[in-house]
Amino acid sequence: MVTQKVTSLDVARLAGVSQSAVSRVFTPGASASQKTVAKVRKAADELGYRPNFLARAVVSGKSRIIGLVVAYLNNQFYPEALEKLTNKLQERGYHVLVFMASHQAGNIDNVIEEILDFQVDGIIAASVALSSDLSDRCLAAGVPMVLFNRVQDDPAMSAVTSDNIAGGRKAAEFLLAGGHKKIGYIAGWEGASTQRDREAGFRAALHDAGAELHARGVGNFTSEQSRAATLEMFASDPPDAVFVANDHMAIAVMDTLRFELGLRIPEDVSVVGYDDVAVAAWPTYSLTTVRQPANRMVAETVDILLSKIEGPDVGPHRLEIDGPLIVRGSARIPEGWKT
Repeated sequence: MVTQKVTSLDVARLAGVSQSAVSRVFTPGASASQKTVAKVRKAADELGYRPNFLARAVVSGKSRIIGLVVAYLNNQFYPEALEKLTNKLQERGYHVLVFMASHQAGNIDNVIEEILDFQVDGIIAASVALSSDLSDRCLAAGVPMVLFNRVQDDPAMSAVTSDNIAGGRKAAEFLLAGGHKKIGYIAGWEGASTQRDREAGFRAALHDAGAELHARGVGNFTSEQSRAATLEMFASDPPDAVFVANDHMAIAVMDTLRFELGLRIPEDVSVVGYDDVAVAAWPTYSLTTVRQPANRMVAETVDILLSKIEGPDVGPHRLEIDGPLIVRGSARIPEGWKT
């Protein structure tokens, strides 16, 4: 037996209101009296009615759906940031569709094309980069986009990041103040702007102090490659301190140093990370790290995107937000340092 689909007209008849009143009740931000809302929702519940937002998007040209693209979720920073982004967008009356894309493979173009098929009002791309052709495609489709925790050379692309160069400088200055002479660095994925800028700031601060990088490895933002980079770095002439491009890798580095190489942290080697994810504060790690100000980054990202949705002529906006160095127990604390 085939059950006929309940329509908004059915709800309007049962509630004794117009079909447009039903539409207003189920449209975020639309005006409807409490009495009308109560009658419509009661009728909808009795009939089992659910509004078809995608069909409404075809008619109105606005879906109130945001496409959220993320490269990976194994880094604890991203599940937390995505939760904050989703909550903030929902507070503003938008729904979120999440799409996964590899941060290294070239399939991001296909993912964005798929998102555009869903008639989204805007796109947030978290830690992924786009080709210039794809940026032009989104622009031509009238779909604004904001990069979250990434930047790229395209001046027309809006982006929100932490101040990665300043963060890298803070890590170097802290380790130098602690008297370290042989300082190593474990990099993330070389194609990421966050990796590039954190290393640039770190190296610049070392150079300003007349120091040089003692050793460098590549962890590629993965635990496995961070472990391998650590074993190689400490095989001969090991450093006495290591700055790691994010906390996800830093945790793997610390485990490798302690449980495979038998080194003490921070007595034998200091470790500093970047992000300040929840696990960094666990007593097991007590990781000194540069905090990404996720709450403000999320708020600014949503504000920029919605301003572009509401005002198509709004120009690109780039924002770098400074984050503090959070001093814990994984690195030698310089004498007189204020924590």
